[in-house]
Amino acid sequence: MCGILGYYGDKSAEFHNGNPLKTIYHRGPDYANEIFGEGYYLGHTRLSILDLSERGNQPMFSENDRYALIFNGELYNHLELREKYLKEIDFMSSNDTETLLYGLIKFGENFVDNLNGIFAFSFYDFQTSDYIIARDHFGVKPLYYARNEEGISFSSEIKALIPFLKTKTIHLGALKNYINFLWSPEELTPLKEIKKLLPGHLITGNSKSLKSIEIKQYYQLHFKPIKNPQITEKELVDLLDEKLTKAVERQLLSDVPLGFFLSGGLDSSILVAIAKKITGNKKLECYTINAEDNLSDEGFTGDLHYAKLVAEYLDVNLTIVDAKTDILKEFDKVVYHLDEPQADPAPINVLNICKEAKKNGLKVLIGGTAGDDLFSGYRRHQALSLELMIEKTPLFLRKFLKSVLSNFSSKKALIRRLKKLSANIEKNKETRMMGYFDWIAEKDLNELFKNTNNFDNHSYFKTLSKKQRSDIDDLNKMLFWELNTFLVDHNLNYTDKLSMATGIEVRVPFLDKELVEFSTQIPTHFKLKGKETKYILKMLGERYLPKEVIYRPKTGFGAPIRKWITDDMNDMIENYLSKNQIESRGIFNYDKVKNIIETNKKGETDFSYPIWSLLAI
Repeated sequence: MCGILGYYGDKSAEFHNGNPLKTIYHRGPDYANEIFGEGYYLGHTRLSILDLSERGNQPMFSENDRYALIFNGELYNHLELREKYLKEIDFMSSNDTETLLYGLIKFGENFVDNLNGIFAFSFYDFQTSDYIIARDHFGVKPLYYARNEEGISFSSEIKALIPFLKTKTIHLGALKNYINFLWSPEELTPLKEIKKLLPGHLITGNSKSLKSIEIKQYYQLHFKPIKNPQITEKELVDLLDEKLTKAVERQLLSDVPLGFFLSGGLDSSILVAIAKKITGNKKLECYTINAEDNLSDEGFTGDLHYAKLVAEYLDVNLTIVDAKTDILKEFDKVVYHLDEPQADPAPINVLNICKEAKKNGLKVLIGGTAGDDLFSGYRRHQALSLELMIEKTPLFLRKFLKSVLSNFSSKKALIRRLKKLSANIEKNKETRMMGYFDWIAEKDLNELFKNTNNFDNHSYFKTLSKKQRSDIDDLNKMLFWELNTFLVDHNLNYTDKLSMATGIEVRVPFLDKELVEFSTQIPTHFKLKGKETKYILKMLGERYLPKEVIYRPKTGFGAPIRKWITDDMNDMIENYLSKNQIESRGIFNYDKVKNIIETNKKGETDFSYPIWSLLAI
């Protein structure tokens, strides 16, 4: 796991000036290097995981020095790729970077879809000046780019690109996204000049011809029915066991010490249990967060009891990290590393756990991210069961219900959820489903801005819907949205950025390519059975874990955000969101900002997360 920074175009010497790698040293504290010449700049900071010798340093060159590669990530099937496609190569290292280098030399961009791993990379041919820039299938590793009339620059983090922009223009639509969703989908970032390369996409071009730049989609995930519709539940569980075990086995590959996130939830617990099965008597190192205080107001129960229970049951070491944090000191640091104004306290927990793991000599942690997104683990998935009833309810009754709920205080979690469920109750079904991702009413959102040019926050969801079969059911449609928006733009982004801030690599076995593709074939009634979320994963869990751990209340990577916003962060809110600050920037309407702060404090409407977004922006 590393950091990459590159440029192809007319100004490579200028790009090299000013030590541009300094902003991403935290991603690769073990080694940093850069090369530049006519038409190119390639920089890399290395976190050594596989083959710790200097043979794994980057940029990595081919034996004849014609090609170079900078690569961030891990290829879990790289030994399989060597055996299947590259038998004739006399490799100099056991590093997956070298596997990727020679695979690209032999097969070009067509090699990318064979990869099973997490990656962002660029490959350059010094002889032809051709290049490839690519991001992994599901967007585990971040990759941003900026292009103008002089060339294209790209990096693992936005902050590395900002010094080289000729102009910096705020993208008001993206800011609207961050307040509405807490993250921004598609390619949008806070700056118009910088875009995200979408998952499963690559860029090809020639450093001497700016018109040659082409963005291509090399991979598209499709939800399709399983080939044998008569398959039994046991057969499905057996297949899932096989796929998940293989995924965990692949991702245990490391030449440095590794450990596990262990929240006590099903996803992380089952990964630890499978790893224990694979490693036998080896004592695994696990980390959890103690976030017991103040979570009842957030609508969650604490995890610590369950994490301890799993650790004892599986006989693993458990390090408990205190979640207490000085939010006033940590807030700016977290936003700096996120690169985007995401509104969620969960990154703080990732940061604290990774700090502790790093202190204990670890470089790799394995986590349960994406279990909910593959197998339906969120409350909005459960809410789909109400859609049939909503469809049959007359419009006037729906509007009446929404009106009644608006009179209740939002201080209780149940009322907050009912209000969210009813927010778009008078609209059509697909719009209601998209609305489950919203955190603020459309009217309030629009009134916050001086001008957003009628930007449609749900346009990307509509685009995604057109990429799937017309007969896809509601749950799979929502899971497809999850995988292409919330998962990649929120969970994966903060997990990568805050772990790499400490020099820790986080691996996510649930996003093993073979496992993801298998999950899309599982009939939906095995994912969500009635209101039982992740049904098929829970059936597998019964082979590995106590039922008390499997069938327990849903929790989150919690923090007392509502208490922070109404109490602890008062001074910050008065500073960052003061009339002077708001009006000097010319983006938001101060009167509306003031209104939502006061309304939230009174408990009339829950604006905690939108306020957090405003602070982050």
